[in-house]
Amino acid sequence: MAERAIRVFLDSNVIISGLLSDKGPPRVILDILSLGFPFLIGLTGRYNLVEIERNLKKKLPELLPLYRKYLPKVNLKAVPLPKPEELEKFSGIIAQKDVPVLVSAIKGQADFLVTGDKRHFDKIKITPSTPFKIVTPGEFLDLLGPEILKKIGKAGRED
Repeated sequence: MAERAIRVFLDSNVIISGLLSDKGPPRVILDILSLGFPFLIGLTGRYNLVEIERNLKKKLPELLPLYRKYLPKVNLKAVPLPKPEELEKFSGIIAQKDVPVLVSAIKGQADFLVTGDKRHFDKIKITPSTPFKIVTPGEFLDLLGPEILKKIGKAGRED
């Protein structure tokens, strides 16, 4: 029986940071996801994609062409926008702008929510409805880097 793929949800700030730098944990995560390994599924929310476009248009319009060219190569699955009733459960617990991110990660059945703003999610307790770890890009690589390298090595030997 095949192992279940690890589902990693990327917050907007991780995607933008990964595009802006050619090194560092956000870029490493994007590069790993762009390799298309079946044991790792990259996710983000449609909400996040709208937020990224809006921020790039406003602050870094020259980066838009790179973003539009590079994003499809990262193989991220976009989780549909949450419905208002799905957002209600978490309203008032965390900043309103972060609620759609959290709900999208839940809807995407993420194992990890990777964010550069981990402190924004501090009030969230891991429960059956939020069964994923909320980690920084560096923490994600520390936790899963060795496992990913092992799986890459196995995949290379099978070819």
